[in-house]
Amino acid sequence: MKKVFLITALFFAVQASAQEETISLTLRQAIEIAQKHSPEAEAARHTYRSAYWSYRFYKANYLPSVTLTSSPSFNKQISKVTQPDGTNLFIKQNQLAVDLDLKINQNVWFTGGSLFVRSNVQRMDELENDVTAYNTQPVVIGYEQSLFGYNSLKWDRRIEPVRFREARKAYNEALELVASQTSNYFFNLATAQTNLDIASSNYASADTLYRYAEGRYNIGTITENEMLQLEINKLTEETNMMNARIEVEDQMQMLRSFLGINREVELRVITEEEVPTFDIPLGDALKMAYENSPEPDTFERMKLQSRSNLASAKANAGLKADLYVQFGLSQTGDKFADSYRNPMNQQYASIGISLPILDWGRGKGRIRVAKSQVDLIDTQAEQGMRDFEQNVARMVRQFNLQSQYVEVAAKTDRTADRRYEVAKRLYILGKSTILDLNAAITEKDAARRSYISALKSYWSLYYGLRSMTGYDFEHNQKIEEAYPEI
Repeated sequence: MKKVFLITALFFAVQASAQEETISLTLRQAIEIAQKHSPEAEAARHTYRSAYWSYRFYKANYLPSVTLTSSPSFNKQISKVTQPDGTNLFIKQNQLAVDLDLKINQNVWFTGGSLFVRSNVQRMDELENDVTAYNTQPVVIGYEQSLFGYNSLKWDRRIEPVRFREARKAYNEALELVASQTSNYFFNLATAQTNLDIASSNYASADTLYRYAEGRYNIGTITENEMLQLEINKLTEETNMMNARIEVEDQMQMLRSFLGINREVELRVITEEEVPTFDIPLGDALKMAYENSPEPDTFERMKLQSRSNLASAKANAGLKADLYVQFGLSQTGDKFADSYRNPMNQQYASIGISLPILDWGRGKGRIRVAKSQVDLIDTQAEQGMRDFEQNVARMVRQFNLQSQYVEVAAKTDRTADRRYEVAKRLYILGKSTILDLNAAITEKDAARRSYISALKSYWSLYYGLRSMTGYDFEHNQKIEEAYPEI
């Protein structure tokens, strides 16, 4: 809770800061802000909420429902009425009808049928003759069932839990993907800031060397060609510095937008010099990926859905029969109490049969299409799981090497920086050429950029593996599930 408060406070501090103020962010701070306030995180939360309510809707289909209905009516008109002897008479009607129906319904998932209990009362008032009549059904029990039809309740019971489990895992994966995206934006800005720092340092150094060389040129210790080369170096670094400033502004704007920061505050990212060093066993990574990644559930859901479609095609192509049975009690009376005395039993049963005789192969065609889809989805799922395993294995191999790359890049950066200082000192002493100095500058700049690039790759792989496995291998624990409020 304290951590959430601090991150929220930091976010609003950023929002309220003036434009000229610089806000420094570490990678972890940027990720925590992004996971709470970025548009991508908000979209993930909305997607999860939608999946949650869809799952609630599915669960409600298996619970009893209670419905109360009423449809009062008033009828005052002259109607044609056929008499028992076949003659027709025009009769003036002035009626008020009121009814009330209470129904409890329970779906039966393993059969696909529906069981119901109902109670009904009707009142009829003949206003012209001041006559009142009641008709009641104190209790009616019934059942309706499609005998050979498609049982959507049974298939939903298999599919929907998998779909919701997939949605829960997808939400956690989405937050880790937000972290991975944040890492990319973070290091894009870090690279731009590094380029600006390099350009600024190189310009200051080039300006100093140019001013120093002017004195040497005036006394004839260096050639005009060397003097012109130093001037070109200075102008080049000045151009690089201006271009770097533009790139910093562009990358800063992209990071602000991704983090959901609307104010034009200046951000400066702070890169950590050291990274966690640990190896991830491939077997453990695959195990965690199967348990926590949504992809296996996605393929399972696709396979179940294709078989559901096949069952539906088969049911719609053959014999259909609908069964309806009902048993209850009923009575009429001039008074309300009389309509509940000595009720008579009533029964009703019906079965409707439909058999396609000639459909020109449409039903058979739908079945074959559905079967082809089952085979296609099975093939895609099998290939998808192989690709999934290969992606996990590839990222594990890359990550296990990346910390070494970071270490080597850091050493190269430090060495190249020392070589530049030596080359600069030797040039000032007149013991080396401008070509040696330019080579040292190029190596220094390249080493620094390679180091930042190695850090970017490391953290991208780090959070990419977290998203695929749902596991924090650094601390050897499952990533905490923190679902949004509904």
